[in-house]
Amino acid sequence: MEFSQKINDIATRAEQALEPLFRRIDEISFYNTNKIMDAFREHRVAATNFDTTSGYGYDDRGRDVLDAIWADVMGAEAAFVRHNIVNGTQALTIGLFGLLRPNDLMCSIAGKPYDTLEEVIGIAGEAGNGSLADFGVRYEQIDLTDDGGFDFDKIGTVLRRELEGGRPVKVIFIQRSKGYLNRKTLSVAEIGEAVRFVKGISPETYVVVDNCYGEFTEKDEPTAVGADMIIGSLIKNPGGGMAETGGYIAGTARAVELASYRLTSVGCGLEVGATIGQTKNMYKGLFYAPHTTAQALKTAHLAAYVFEELGYEVEPRWNVERSDIIQSVITRKPELLCAFCQGIQKGSPVDSFVTPMPWAMPGYTNEVIMAAGTFVQGASIELSADGPMREPYTAFFQGGLTYESGKIGIMSAAEAMLQAAEK
Repeated sequence: MEFSQKINDIATRAEQALEPLFRRIDEISFYNTNKIMDAFREHRVAATNFDTTSGYGYDDRGRDVLDAIWADVMGAEAAFVRHNIVNGTQALTIGLFGLLRPNDLMCSIAGKPYDTLEEVIGIAGEAGNGSLADFGVRYEQIDLTDDGGFDFDKIGTVLRRELEGGRPVKVIFIQRSKGYLNRKTLSVAEIGEAVRFVKGISPETYVVVDNCYGEFTEKDEPTAVGADMIIGSLIKNPGGGMAETGGYIAGTARAVELASYRLTSVGCGLEVGATIGQTKNMYKGLFYAPHTTAQALKTAHLAAYVFEELGYEVEPRWNVERSDIIQSVITRKPELLCAFCQGIQKGSPVDSFVTPMPWAMPGYTNEVIMAAGTFVQGASIELSADGPMREPYTAFFQGGLTYESGKIGIMSAAEAMLQAAEK
């Protein structure tokens, strides 16, 4: 692809300015890679761990060892990772239905969860579809403060009210990443502060973190600072671009056990589940994950610099250290949001000739435009961008298996935006 002198010059200035941040990203990648390799050695990973099983999947050593490695890497007591979890939303559904019972309260303290969870919780969609609300689970929501922090006064009020009523809040839910909200992503340190606050008032309450897009962007995960459960998708950061599908749950032994009974059935839990040839890609994906995440982080920093220089509002800004791989670009106009996504698609390795258009995507309340020229369908660790067709028409960009390919995608999107703005 050929790019205008204007875009080439901006990219050159960006890389010069970003050099110190790129070094920091590489340091984190090295730290997390070392942690993963230590876990591989500790659990004596061998070629036989990649053997496949069928049927019930009893005594699948590769599966069980990978679970143990995942727990170690995440700083958790226990974990499971499975290829048959279809996406992050299903992984979250497994975790939430595992913990919550009729008349329990789930309180989201980072504002509204990601759009696809609305029907799972029961705050959108038809009654009777099997949401948490259908099973009598109550839901409350506390927004972040204007400066993007937790509203501890309101959180404390809810926790104490429920304790006085004789039943503690069952689940405090934290979405680490911004989702489709124009807010900052929460760091592990901030989540740790919230965990300590919650446990100081209500020790029995489970703190559950939607960890999607955040894995390996920092040296620790939320379970390492006290979260009872973290949940994510393998076609995002932790699959390293190698996993074809799947998801994971990690946390305390009891929380993971309860989730496992929703994954399979009560009494069976993690003792069953055939791997049918997917184990090797999940091991390999975890091995690649810190490096691949680093590539995506560098691409996100570049995107922030380029589009900020072009005059767009971005979140986070180019010089801010990150706790997820998502970069948002506020376009203010539907045609500019479409141009951004179409430019990303054009700069992708797969289906570059396709023109994305808004459509009624299942699970979303607004039409969504999505660019995803990916090797794995919907893999947002790969170069991708999407956004709901609603004001302020924000493009949410993420991924890049390599920085070089991510750079090409960003420059392609910038050219498309320039052309659309001139019309």
